[in-house]
Amino acid sequence: MARHWDRVLGYTWEHARLSLLGLAIATVVGVLLGVLISHRRGLAGPVLWLANVIYTIPSIALFGLMIPLLGIGTVPALVALVLYVQLVLIRNTYVGITGVDASLLEAARGMGMTPAQVLWRVRLPLALPVILAGIRTAAVLMVGTATIAAWIGAGGLGVLIVRGLGTTNVAMMLAGAIPSVLLAILFDRLLGVLEGRLVSPGLRGGAGSGRQAGRERAAEVTA
Repeated sequence: MARHWDRVLGYTWEHARLSLLGLAIATVVGVLLGVLISHRRGLAGPVLWLANVIYTIPSIALFGLMIPLLGIGTVPALVALVLYVQLVLIRNTYVGITGVDASLLEAARGMGMTPAQVLWRVRLPLALPVILAGIRTAAVLMVGTATIAAWIGAGGLGVLIVRGLGTTNVAMMLAGAIPSVLLAILFDRLLGVLEGRLVSPGLRGGAGSGRQAGRERAAEVTA
């Protein structure tokens, strides 16, 4: 790794850029879908079911499916990454919003708030710990799965891993694997700092249970 430090840094930056862009797109799509199905409950089952089906597809197979559809390169890799993390984002957004205490919603409506005001001033702020827990999980999944993007020409640290596997070069494989692990940890820590700034102390306990709560509620919906 030391002899090729510049290359490792270049692939790391490429990997981080791909992961950040994918996470940004996935978060917008996932949160919007989560908000939608929280207001149209009839869509919750089908949407969560579809997201779960996509998540159960092996990641390398999902990338492979992109080749006949979109070819190779960054765009098909981004599509695959965005699709792969949708379950956790949609699920946590849905669980967070639908888990808001009904008495608080009634109080907000009693104050004359419109449905849009209830969403922005009550539902989303109270659901934020669970939503951020989903984003943190998605970020780690994104960084790890992005290593496979090298197989379809999207670059990143996966290039070193693929080349290392092809040449049975353990040092090269580690040069790709270790930075990707560190990058995933960095993403998680940075999002943890963001969570600390956005979420009030009284609500932070909800973030820790967000993943488990999401699994339980999603299981109830898709059953």
